[in-house]
Amino acid sequence: MLRAAGVGVGDEVIVPAFGNVEVAEAVTLAGALPVFADIDPLTYCVDAFTVEAVVTPRTAAVVAVHRFGRSADIGGLRQLGQRHGLLVLEQGESEAPYDEIAQRRERAAYLDAKLRGVRTPDGGDGHTYQQYVVRVPGNGRPDRDAFARAVRGRGVECQVPVKTPVHRLPEFRRCVALPETERAADETLALPVDASLTRREMQRIVSACNALGGLLQPAF
Repeated sequence: MLRAAGVGVGDEVIVPAFGNVEVAEAVTLAGALPVFADIDPLTYCVDAFTVEAVVTPRTAAVVAVHRFGRSADIGGLRQLGQRHGLLVLEQGESEAPYDEIAQRRERAAYLDAKLRGVRTPDGGDGHTYQQYVVRVPGNGRPDRDAFARAVRGRGVECQVPVKTPVHRLPEFRRCVALPETERAADETLALPVDASLTRREMQRIVSACNALGGLLQPAF
């Protein structure tokens, strides 16, 4: 899509650093330079305000990546694109059948109501819960990683959604300030929310997480 739009050598393309390296790789394959913008801490998608802050005369495009079942602010990004003459592209997530989304939302609502000691996801704007991503408050990555090990030890599968932001990878290392991206990489943890989970399995997730609540600072 970038090549078809004429993006190439000498151009800059603004992308999120929180997420898949493939987006930045696609920019370099087109011959352009990836420039990283920070994310909205609620949606984990690239934030239009931070995008505008890194626009330069060489900026040709912005790539918005929808994340975890939440949509990026495409309306705001398109308005920005019109102001600066930029192409706005989207990378979506695979869409699940409506019934499966409804079941995920039901399980997410259960976790929202029962979990203690973690910050549950913001469910606005039609969240489809491709992943149920919580924040483990405390002192950053050591607390989150210890929490994840303890939860796994209680028989609950969980995963760190983004282990290293793209701007910290050797091939894309940049000295840029992306505080929300860094904080999200240190604090986020994806808990099971599959449509196939039984009530007993959901209760085990809650029990495993809540048993650790005393080890953490309160979630605000």
